[in-house]
Amino acid sequence: MTLGLSPEQQALSDAVVQFATRHAPIAETRDSFDALASGRLPAWWDALAASGFHAVHLPERLGGQGGRLIDAACVLESAGKTLLPGPLLPTVTAGAVALLADPTPTAESLLRDLASGSPAAVVLPEGADFRARADGQGWLLSGESEVTAGVCSARVILVAARTGDGDLVWVLVDTEKPMAAIESVHGTDLVTDVGILRLHDYRPEAPALTGIDADRAQCVAVGLVAGMTAGIAQWCVEAVTAHLRTREQFGRVIGTFQALQHNAAMLLVNSELASAAAWDAMRAADEPPDQHRLAAAGAAVIAVSPIPDLVLDVLTMLGAIGFTWEHDVHLYWRRAISLAGSIGPANRWARRLGELTRTRQRDMSVNLGDAESDFRSWVSETLDAAMQLRNDTPAPHGDYPDQASGPQRTLIAGAGLMAPHWPAPWGVDAGPLKQLIIDEEFAKRPGLVRPSLNIAEWILPSVLAAAPKELQERLIPPTQRGDIHWCQLFSEPGAGSDLASLATRATKVDGGWRINGHKIWTSLAQYADLGALLARTDPEASKHRGIGYFIVDMKSPGIEIQPIKTATGQAHFNEVFLNDVFVPDEMLLGGPTDGWSLAIATMAEERSAISGYVKFDRAVALRRLAAQPGPDREDALRELGELDAYTNAIRALGVRETIRLLDGQASGPASSIAKVAMNVLLRRTFEATLQLTGQVAMVDDADAAVVEPYLHLPAELIGGGTREIQLNIIAQMILGLPRK
Repeated sequence: MTLGLSPEQQALSDAVVQFATRHAPIAETRDSFDALASGRLPAWWDALAASGFHAVHLPERLGGQGGRLIDAACVLESAGKTLLPGPLLPTVTAGAVALLADPTPTAESLLRDLASGSPAAVVLPEGADFRARADGQGWLLSGESEVTAGVCSARVILVAARTGDGDLVWVLVDTEKPMAAIESVHGTDLVTDVGILRLHDYRPEAPALTGIDADRAQCVAVGLVAGMTAGIAQWCVEAVTAHLRTREQFGRVIGTFQALQHNAAMLLVNSELASAAAWDAMRAADEPPDQHRLAAAGAAVIAVSPIPDLVLDVLTMLGAIGFTWEHDVHLYWRRAISLAGSIGPANRWARRLGELTRTRQRDMSVNLGDAESDFRSWVSETLDAAMQLRNDTPAPHGDYPDQASGPQRTLIAGAGLMAPHWPAPWGVDAGPLKQLIIDEEFAKRPGLVRPSLNIAEWILPSVLAAAPKELQERLIPPTQRGDIHWCQLFSEPGAGSDLASLATRATKVDGGWRINGHKIWTSLAQYADLGALLARTDPEASKHRGIGYFIVDMKSPGIEIQPIKTATGQAHFNEVFLNDVFVPDEMLLGGPTDGWSLAIATMAEERSAISGYVKFDRAVALRRLAAQPGPDREDALRELGELDAYTNAIRALGVRETIRLLDGQASGPASSIAKVAMNVLLRRTFEATLQLTGQVAMVDDADAAVVEPYLHLPAELIGGGTREIQLNIIAQMILGLPRK
């Protein structure tokens, strides 16, 4: 998915791709490496300026296109994807930083020059050691920059210099003046110039720019770099997918090899997270400074620093051909390396983010304004009434507040707010907008625990889809109230996640069905009143077609439940043996062979994604370590920053999907990607926690939030389909790689 979510932004991205394809094919770019390194502008630069791509974020009254920073990021994303050469990124960044300045004549003159096509660059405070001393009415600047992109081609460079008092002044350096010397450096990126700017008593002709906040400037610059690296990641996905679909070895298309499918799927996951993090950094530019810092640091950690290694993965998947000079992948690799280096060491960004997230969280809310105000008022009144009530009956399987029952839950369920996206009377037919309003109103009341349907959340949609009304009325209200508890009888010892290989048999008898078989890994079966069961009704039909979907009374004769004690010492899972268990006809949902389609439809429910991907903070112990002084604090901050960057990227993925749904677009692949990303996040979180807690991990103490949640981790990693199953789905259903 591209950074741009609106049709206009997607059209902008496509237009840049078309421009690059027409004016700057990579074959021609290869002939101009030396010219580009020296700072010579590409022959098509004037055409680019005429198109306005470099100035989409600049004000119309100053010659720009009047867009926003995210529009500029869309341009850079396409430039990264097509390897568009030249100083586009430095020029766009110079304009974005200049927009932070007070609207003085100097600032507006600079913006007009940039809009007209003058190439530029920026030297931020952390990228140089420039000193400014007052001299009469102006400043004299001396010092030198670190290696900086675009300074050789720039006509003007926006420079930050420190005064003797430690303050910053932002001045414009005319690169044609004799006191400004530029040394061209042999750059890693072969399609963009890099160099060092040296100043000796340089006197700027124009007054200094005022009002630029250095932190904001750095955040803006990092976000724009992330836009370009997101485009590189997207190119990687497309290049690998095309290669795997066509390349043959051992008489087979290599895209059928499972290891390569999984690598390609993870490439897509990481690319989508990079796009989400880059998009979030652009989105945060209009938010309070601390939120902008959180988002920009997350983009540095997720969307910029890892991209060189991502391109290296592509090179190795392409094989030896990818390591040749003739293949384009090394050009993308070089650019990714240079861009990652341009923002500074990755560990610093991770530590900076860890320090921020110790005490605050990235705000992922969507501004809905006063939309559906009457509906919001009704939800607010309903939840206020619920706040006055209490639940008095805990769930049978433990003290889980979201699964307790009583007056409070009954009120919420009766109002249709348990599953608001369901049709009335079980829900309120809430589309994405109304779902977000309900999410916000629950969030405003942290003392009100939002009730959960638990396992029934995956079962009742099938009841809604296929059960007659009288059966719905019998099953749904008591389930929502918490009076009926469910289990899911899908997995079998010989089938696991491959539900099409079910061996449990359902034989038609007078008035119903006799079921014989063996289910395993059934969560909470010992507490369940009812179970949703898949069984083979037609052994002669193809694997997916001969399956029925049954509702089973778990107290029926012939059902034997044997708990499975896990590594935690507890028994959340069970084996369930079914010996001539009778199920009445009315408890078969749909037709005798509709089970597969019902099960698949259940998993494909469409709902708002904003709050669904990362619900709980898994880094509690690590957050505590990062707050304590000691020799491991720096490591804890770095690990925390990396994990929170990953977490926030997953959350941003959900926000993007929600915005798409609000815009009326169809659901995308975000949920499948988020499932794999959550699996990665959980493993990384507990690995980091264990490595830093030391002897604490020798004690199985629930209060320490270290070993006890770690021992429960396999249930989350395996439940609902392993990571490998999800990668198969992504590779074959989303990337379109061939099955075996």
